[in-house]
Amino acid sequence: MAEDWQAGGFGLYIHWPFCEAKCPYCDFNSHVSRFIDHDAWCAAYLEEIERVAQITQGRVVRSVFFGGGTPSLMKPSVVGAILDKIGTSWSLANDVEITLEANPSSVEAGNFSAFAMAGVNRVSLGVQSLNDADLKRLGRLHTATEAIAAIDIAQTHFDRVNFDLIYARQDQTPDNWEKELKQALTMGVSHLSLYQLTIEDGTAFGDRFHAGKLTGLPKEERSADMYEMTQDICIAAGLPAYEVSNHARPDQESRHNIIYWKAGDYAGIGPGAHGRLTIDGKRLATEQTRHPRTWLAGERTIESVPLNKDEQAREFLLMGLRISEGVDLKRYASTAGHNLPQDRLNDLVDEGWLALSNDILSVTPRGRLLLNAILARLAP
Repeated sequence: MAEDWQAGGFGLYIHWPFCEAKCPYCDFNSHVSRFIDHDAWCAAYLEEIERVAQITQGRVVRSVFFGGGTPSLMKPSVVGAILDKIGTSWSLANDVEITLEANPSSVEAGNFSAFAMAGVNRVSLGVQSLNDADLKRLGRLHTATEAIAAIDIAQTHFDRVNFDLIYARQDQTPDNWEKELKQALTMGVSHLSLYQLTIEDGTAFGDRFHAGKLTGLPKEERSADMYEMTQDICIAAGLPAYEVSNHARPDQESRHNIIYWKAGDYAGIGPGAHGRLTIDGKRLATEQTRHPRTWLAGERTIESVPLNKDEQAREFLLMGLRISEGVDLKRYASTAGHNLPQDRLNDLVDEGWLALSNDILSVTPRGRLLLNAILARLAP
């Protein structure tokens, strides 16, 4: 059980906490700052990487993910220094995936060449919409034209490019979403992340929603229709969903996110970053200090808590059922110390929500819309 994480692999998540502006739907740990001391931040990241490397010696890094915030606001030299440090601290997989999230402004797109030279080999663009009016509603600083240009530029520098779109937006019709999605699929990328708009507490959208001022949101039935339409269109285009919200051509899946979904180990480095690390046979849930100034000053890890068997097993099930590959029930039993309740499992299979084959449990296409309810019945 101590080595169970190896089934998912090991990766690093580097959190850059700064953005040009705070999007109204975003509940990530992101901050707007007029001045950023890149040298100081670089030194802090290198120091934290060295600390993490000391407790995870001997591992092979399968992926590095620069997330945020807007990590494309980092100086390419800082990204390069971080990757150099990682390369001297661990062994890297031959096909190591190094992803950088980016916003599609022209200035950041101009840095793509420098990021590629620094070692980045995959870019994920936060496009969110190909409609200028909706981009404005979503608080984005780019236009649809700038987004399309950034996608084209990214593909000249990186073999692997993803971009995100949000649907079930205010006043969006299924016909409008169909047209937008089909346009996105003509752009030649091998991976798309397609998320339904969710209203989170603590965001500007959340405040407006609770005040009754966020109008035009689709009813649940229309959102479900848009989800099913998304699956059909992407399958026809050769990008089926390998995870609830992620679509890819064969062998183009996000290797970093698969570490999460397969319950591998990952170190979260940066303000507010979460991680899962197996140390001395114990699986730890880690969290770093959220406030950038505090983290930069050296007060980093605020939590490192061992997960018990039930917590590990539930997390394994929660994450693993998101992917079409499903979960290995033998691995679940080894982690939990017991099998899933057979009567509940049989009921959910008979009802068409789950599929079971050779001890691999997966959610059916119709079951994906009810994943939270399925989990509540299966492992309350």
